[in-house]
Amino acid sequence: MIIWLASYPKSGNTWIRSMVTSLLYTEDGFFNFELIKNIPQFPDNKYFKEFTGDLANFNEVMKYWRIAQDKINLDNEIKFFKTHHLNCKINEYSFTDKSNTLATIYIVRDPRSLVSSISNHFSKTINESKKFLLTPKFIGGKESKDRQKSNYIPTLLGTWSEHYKFWTMNNKNLLLIKYEDLINDTELQLEKIVKFLEKFIPIKTNKEKNYNIIKSTSFDQLKNMEKKALFKEGIVNKLSNEKVDFFRLGPKNKWEDNLEKDIQKELEDAFEKEMIELGYL
Repeated sequence: MIIWLASYPKSGNTWIRSMVTSLLYTEDGFFNFELIKNIPQFPDNKYFKEFTGDLANFNEVMKYWRIAQDKINLDNEIKFFKTHHLNCKINEYSFTDKSNTLATIYIVRDPRSLVSSISNHFSKTINESKKFLLTPKFIGGKESKDRQKSNYIPTLLGTWSEHYKFWTMNNKNLLLIKYEDLINDTELQLEKIVKFLEKFIPIKTNKEKNYNIIKSTSFDQLKNMEKKALFKEGIVNKLSNEKVDFFRLGPKNKWEDNLEKDIQKELEDAFEKEMIELGYL
């Protein structure tokens, strides 16, 4: 059975993945980037290549979402996967189901803060990044221009609000983590994660280990490791062909300081219901 770490891109998924792997796969809580290999990404080519050769075709890949997960779960072991994919159902094909999914940790971030992060990550203008959040979107595959490799398996995002709603509505085994709460009280969010995971798996931790997890997965520590070329999931700007910092601003990214009022209002109007529900408005 799968425990998902699900989020819209640039919402703190890698941060949570770093914390969870330090919690589960170390004795002392000290993080290193080799650990995150224990929580791979889904969908990924390696889980689909035995079912289809047309890995960049979304309409082909979606036929095997659950079949691929069925195979992953043959060992009846609990495992973790990171995903940015929309938890959708298209025709008779569901992204996942109750027989494959045990629980979900969903990480959400204020869409106003996402604009500049999306701009940096996907080499877009601020206006294009706003449209990215407002428009159903693919990353990877034939349907997308956001990846250079045409054989990269397609990930359907939907809009920011669709992504949030589809993963959280009617989800009984759900832990919702707000990126802003991670910044303001990391210790409390880690405690929530521990308490949530203890429902499903044994957790070995203590105050010292939790302290080490928080310290070694802080934004500054992760950024420093990236500078030392220890982070292998970075990207390259398509326009300049230069490496883009994955860990760029973190807590310093304040939409109040850099987001134009008209873009701010457009996002607030479009996502008003969800933003009120989450306490962003």
